[in-house]
Amino acid sequence: MSCFYCEKDERLLALMTPLAGMTWSDVYLFNDQKHRGRCIVALREHHDEIFQLSDAQRDGFFAEVAAVAEAVSGYTGADKINYAIYGDNVSHFHVHLVPKIRDGLQWGSPFTDSIPTVTLSSADFQETGRALLAALDAAAARRGLPTAEHRLA
Repeated sequence: MSCFYCEKDERLLALMTPLAGMTWSDVYLFNDQKHRGRCIVALREHHDEIFQLSDAQRDGFFAEVAAVAEAVSGYTGADKINYAIYGDNVSHFHVHLVPKIRDGLQWGSPFTDSIPTVTLSSADFQETGRALLAALDAAAARRGLPTAEHRLA
């Protein structure tokens, strides 16, 4: 089975837009913004399971997940970030970061993509991405992580 996180092809770009590259991960802004600020943090190296990661990979990857989550939370004012790690459809190890607002969309239940898609205007999507990148740079600095390589076009 081919992996769109490794190949970075049209299958990936149909769902998400590259936002940043970090030491252990690539960060994507989900194209469907029903949960404004939803991101995916994907391990740069292909592994299917957390137990396949070295201690350094696991620790570094989750430090970056924490920085991205902090950025998403700060940008969105989320009351909670939902973290989802699945892998039965796309086996590459990755984490969904889904901001939730108390009493807002899907509060109190797992997020699902079975509800209508929200597509932002190009300008709003770009602004969301730029704001998240600024918040990510600040979160990474606070955590002593290298500054992310910005990839938003």
